[in-house]
Amino acid sequence: MKVPFGCIQVTKGSVSRVKGALKTGRLTGGKNVRELEQKFSRIFNIKHAVAVSSGGDALTSALSVLYDFGAKRGDEIIVPALSFVATGNSVLNAGFTPVFVDIQLHSLNINPSGIETVITPRTRAIVPVHLMGKPADMDTIIAIAKKHKLKVIEDAAEAYGTIYKGHAAGTMGDMGCFSLYAAHLITAIEGGMVISDNMRMAEILRSLRAHGRACKCEECVINTRENALCAKRFNGRTDNRFIFERIGYSCKMNELEAAFALGQIAGYNRILKKRRANLLYAMKLFERFRPDLITVTEGPDETIGPHAFPVVLGAGSKINRDDMVGFLISRGIDSRSLFASMPTQCRGFSFLGYRQGDFPVAEFVGNNGFHIGMHQELGRRHIEYFVNTVSEYLKR
Repeated sequence: MKVPFGCIQVTKGSVSRVKGALKTGRLTGGKNVRELEQKFSRIFNIKHAVAVSSGGDALTSALSVLYDFGAKRGDEIIVPALSFVATGNSVLNAGFTPVFVDIQLHSLNINPSGIETVITPRTRAIVPVHLMGKPADMDTIIAIAKKHKLKVIEDAAEAYGTIYKGHAAGTMGDMGCFSLYAAHLITAIEGGMVISDNMRMAEILRSLRAHGRACKCEECVINTRENALCAKRFNGRTDNRFIFERIGYSCKMNELEAAFALGQIAGYNRILKKRRANLLYAMKLFERFRPDLITVTEGPDETIGPHAFPVVLGAGSKINRDDMVGFLISRGIDSRSLFASMPTQCRGFSFLGYRQGDFPVAEFVGNNGFHIGMHQELGRRHIEYFVNTVSEYLKR
């Protein structure tokens, strides 16, 4: 049996939408992008959604908003040591300094007890990551942020369907960042989204994605309505479309990506339900392997988003992660490592000066963790085959 890590469902709706977009001749930032933003807002019951070209660009852009709120280049952003590398990259790409905090083994998320120890006068924001759909301890994080007057920008790239005390991941901080990459629950093939209830932040985000342009209306009528005139376009003799108020990026989502995502988003609740069922079944069956193998568990006030199924070798286990993953591959089960400690296990961050041992939990997970997909094309027989194969390996 094959258990693939992910799947891409090219729906009839996506094909129809993309064909329609091609026929219009408008291939950048038009009606499809705006419609996707509106539908995304409704899913998360939030006022503003701003589409960009990737999840990494979503976080980079959200962080860059801080410059309009007094931040300076080189200021500090607190992030978990373990995450997909885009989290750390985005901090650096936005011109800030990442300050890392170790994670908790039971949640794989930032350890709140370590946050205040690294806050300095140059700290500007905390970026909690809801890794593998497991919600971070947002009550504690938000309380710390309020105490020190910091912004909270959620990295919710993997957190579709994640709920923390009745609140969807991405809606609790000042901004929430999502990925629409192919492996995620809503996909534009490539793409990202930033959500917020703050109108000023949303306007800045629209400016940032288009080189810092002064135009930042929620809907650009020039792009979405045929032969429309924009009453705000000319300021005296100057065209607002060629006034640039801030240093920005070229990270707009295009019409074809948005059209593809619109063909997917109609099935959001169905896909979420199927992936959740897979995740819960895998969690239930995997309990038999504790303490040799551990995974996340669901607390009473949370819902884990069904992004993937993480596995970490128990402390003191004699199992070799790479050998086990190789065995799974030989049986047709695809997997990925469970990321790494960015500051100490990712060579690109070595210039920051951290040393091996600075983040023991993140480093342990980096050496001893992996994850498999929990996508909607899997059924109970795939989950059972995975669990039985793990059992077979452990009995060798």
